[in-house]
Amino acid sequence: MVDDLHHDGGLGNARDGGSRRPEKPAHDHRPLTDREVPIKQDFGNETRVLAPAIHAWLDGELPEASVRRGETSKDVEFWRMIGAEAERRRTSRMPLDLESRIMEALPHTLPVEITPWFRREFVITPGKAVALGGGLVVATAVATALLML
Repeated sequence: MVDDLHHDGGLGNARDGGSRRPEKPAHDHRPLTDREVPIKQDFGNETRVLAPAIHAWLDGELPEASVRRGETSKDVEFWRMIGAEAERRRTSRMPLDLESRIMEALPHTLPVEITPWFRREFVITPGKAVALGGGLVVATAVATALLML
């Protein structure tokens, strides 16, 4: 009979309580890679995936001339416009007084929300609780005295 309750998946001897670990290689020379997720573009009823050649061009692996023909020319033009707009926004300068104008436009007080009395939080401090209890005792004594007369 084989005891497979403590099976270690073929990594060593299962009877030693799992104390053995698999040996790791001293140097792992596999290159680090990013996995690209294809961007789907909707054109009405047609869904299109960006061509691998466009991905290679965007990564700098292909020259622009090799992807600027055929169906990929629209994609190249689109990504060139995105690059130009990003560069334009990267180099734009804000006016020197913009920060002070923004800070002046902000309200200097906290906004107050008006809530009805029945939705407000009901807080009783210890002093108020003693006063309320004393008032109830006095009111009860007065009511009892009036009923006894």
